[in-house]
Amino acid sequence: MANLSRRGFIAATLATGFARTIPMVASRTGGRRVLTLVYDKSLGMMRAVERLVP
Repeated sequence: MANLSRRGFIAATLATGFARTIPMVASRTGGRRVLTLVYDKSLGMMRAVERLVP
């Protein structure tokens, strides 16, 4: 495994999560997407949370 810093590991993890969720979100039809920003204490930064509202 490559030597990753903490920030590099977090970036790689987020990129993997987005790559997995984007096809599922794009295939859904109907409803409205609500994007909220929340502060994640474990990451020490803001992150986006997307919800689908009917």
